[in-house]
Amino acid sequence: MAATKRAWKLQEFVAHGSNVNCLALGYKSGRVMVTGGEDKKVNMWAVGKPNCIMSLSGHTSPVECVRFGNAEELVVAGSQSGSLKIWDLEAAKIVRTLTGHKSNIRSLDFHPYGEFVASGSMDTNIKLWDVRRKGCIFTYKGHTDAVNCIRFSPDGRWIASAGEDSSLKMWDLTAGKMIQEFKDHTGPVTGVEFHPNEFLLASGSADRTVKFWDLETFQLVSSTGAESGAIRCIFFHPDGKCLFGGSQDALRVFAWEPGRCLDAFSMGWGKVADISVASSQLIGASFSQTNVSVYIVDLNTVTCSPSQIKRAQMSGPGMVSQPVPAEPVKPPMSASGRRTFITERPPTSSTKKASEMKTEPEEEPTASNEPEDDSSNVAQIENPDDYREVFQGRTKIERTPPRKLEPFPAPPEDSPTEDQSKAKPYKQPAKEPKAKQEPVKPATIVPADRNKPADLNLAEFLPKRPDSAVSADPRRPPAVQEQSEEEVLSSVHKGHESMCAVLGNRHRNLEIVRALWTSGDIKTSVDSAVGMKDLSVMVDLLNVLILKHSLWTLDLCTVLLPQIQELLSSKYESYCHTACNALKIVLRSFSSIIKTNVQAPPAGGGVDISREERYKKCKVCHGHLMSIRGLVEKKQSMSGKLGSTFRELQIMLNGLDD
Repeated sequence: MAATKRAWKLQEFVAHGSNVNCLALGYKSGRVMVTGGEDKKVNMWAVGKPNCIMSLSGHTSPVECVRFGNAEELVVAGSQSGSLKIWDLEAAKIVRTLTGHKSNIRSLDFHPYGEFVASGSMDTNIKLWDVRRKGCIFTYKGHTDAVNCIRFSPDGRWIASAGEDSSLKMWDLTAGKMIQEFKDHTGPVTGVEFHPNEFLLASGSADRTVKFWDLETFQLVSSTGAESGAIRCIFFHPDGKCLFGGSQDALRVFAWEPGRCLDAFSMGWGKVADISVASSQLIGASFSQTNVSVYIVDLNTVTCSPSQIKRAQMSGPGMVSQPVPAEPVKPPMSASGRRTFITERPPTSSTKKASEMKTEPEEEPTASNEPEDDSSNVAQIENPDDYREVFQGRTKIERTPPRKLEPFPAPPEDSPTEDQSKAKPYKQPAKEPKAKQEPVKPATIVPADRNKPADLNLAEFLPKRPDSAVSADPRRPPAVQEQSEEEVLSSVHKGHESMCAVLGNRHRNLEIVRALWTSGDIKTSVDSAVGMKDLSVMVDLLNVLILKHSLWTLDLCTVLLPQIQELLSSKYESYCHTACNALKIVLRSFSSIIKTNVQAPPAGGGVDISREERYKKCKVCHGHLMSIRGLVEKKQSMSGKLGSTFRELQIMLNGLDD
């Protein structure tokens, strides 16, 4: 019986010895993946196989962003310190080390047909790097918050950037300036993608919408309705007939004329990080802590509109990774009447484009290139057979056509989607057992098909009985055997009652705050929340205020800053993250006002009451911010993303003294 599954989990494995921070799929083949982690390593994988092919070392801080080159022959990795390293996968060696950013690298992209790389950072800047000259040739400034995603246009003339500041910007490489800004999103923009052919741009956001933009008129073409979760990544079908959007545990298929959702899949992938298409299948990858999961969607079961199906049939059966016209069309037009990126390129296009790009000579010396120490930049090949098969021999001229990759077979219909042990997605070649017998170090490569947590004694989580009780069976933990079912259920029930009481009290307090809020008196509702002395209620209130920047005033700042300081000292990481986001809003919106008023107090003998009141409020806020700065200084040495957030806040707080 033929498999009829629409989506299933292909594999899950432990990718790093510590938390995974980022991953990327290869878009050319759809069969390779790269991951970066807190352990400062970059690991290479073949999709469908559980063992690491190659591990790249050299970064001195956690790896925050990774990206394959267009032909999957290079990979670039950006770190928490702001440095970039580019690796040649076939030669298994470092090519370039580039430095210049002042904070975490959040996004990377390779130029479509030139030796250039673009990077976006938490320092709000976008840098264009010349890999051959080993330096930054231009810095694009305009975002007011972290740059979440950057993409080159298919013709290599533009860069689109998506920011945490809810804006989407278009940059012209020849002019060296921003040519358009889109501000219709109401939340951070998390992803941006150019249509592979048409002059069309798509953007996905935390506001749960996907918007489409015409790149001739720079007008909004359409917008989807708010989905159930924030859009984490988007990807155009290689034929350009639809757009895939990944959100928390869901995949949606979008059309843009008009904007609507054509199909939806319930996935178990959690926070999906990247999407690719290969062999009539969509491949999605996500990570959580040290684990990476890969999911498959059968595109033959995806619903498309009739017009899109017709266009896909006209382009021929199957999925073409890079559609190229048989002959140049002048002027090139798509089926929708929109211009296309498909143009005739001269053989020396790379040199021509390099000369056309606006450069910034003074930037080159500041991009201090680290000496490339081969001893620290190590490429450790873990699986030689897979390495030769995947990354070597691509440049050889062969008489036989390349082997067509077969789709991953679906598991039997009655097996659970998440059960990796029953899914046999990839048939290992006969030589595979030999490779497994070779000494491989993979203390960090552990299959995830285990039925219980590793290194945990379950008895420690149950109530202990008196020591006089003796276990009848020495093979079982005493605490497990001595507890009857009624006693265990009673213990669980007591804990459940306590949790219900806590949540019930929190709900009642929030109802009081909401009632005051809806009456129109926001300041009174905030005061009531502060008076409750319940940090959980304050976190809920701040999470609402963070989404509505226009509600913040100096009055609210004087009340909320002491609460923010208390939350920053909390042992709960979620509380600290909320406090950091609220503090960023205060500093961006009011730091200049506070600094100006504190440095130039009202002259004596004046009668400007409003100015006097503003000065007093600014003085109070300044005092709270100085107290918070001392706390932030102590916490900026923390590791992980929370530590980088504290370092970013430290830079912003130092601006109060300038």
